[in-house]
Amino acid sequence: MINKNPINLLKKEITFFKEVILNFENKSPQQLRNYQKLCEYSLKALKKNKKIIFFGNGGSAADSQHLATELTVKYKKKRKAFAGIALSTDVSAITATGNDFGFKYIFSRQLEALGNSGDVVIALTTSGNSENLIEACKIANKKNILTFCFSGNKGGKLKKYVKYPIIIPSNNTAIIQVIELMIGQVFCEYIENHG
Repeated sequence: MINKNPINLLKKEITFFKEVILNFENKSPQQLRNYQKLCEYSLKALKKNKKIIFFGNGGSAADSQHLATELTVKYKKKRKAFAGIALSTDVSAITATGNDFGFKYIFSRQLEALGNSGDVVIALTTSGNSENLIEACKIANKKNILTFCFSGNKGGKLKKYVKYPIIIPSNNTAIIQVIELMIGQVFCEYIENHG
């Protein structure tokens, strides 16, 4: 039976969200270590004039743009701009690559052109199984670009191609996306306060 009361539905989702956060915090020490490495390595990269490169599909594409903008413009305070880029923003590159090479290469082709050794990439996904994220991480690894991901679904197939996966302990797409954006914004705050 569908719950007709929106407040009850909201409370149910908040309870589930809290449970996932507690699992992430208490039962995933490796994920927290990988997250700390993301913050520290990204800060070092930016201080060496390198870039933080985000990419994802659908809602994760929007979150990639959101987080890149937090770096280039500001998160909470006015400060110097940081080099953040989202590969999901260039519609011409995406559609040309999709048409000429195939959808699975829409990010790897851009990364081949724009990524440099010492940059950091962050793939955002809920499933961890998108071929275009896997192909991009393959290119990043070849170019000595440090690879991270925010993923649900136990990391999916992507975790094999990422040096430091950060896996949200859930299969609920909406919950994964909310937590990924939250940890992404904490990441941006760390960079803003220490960069």
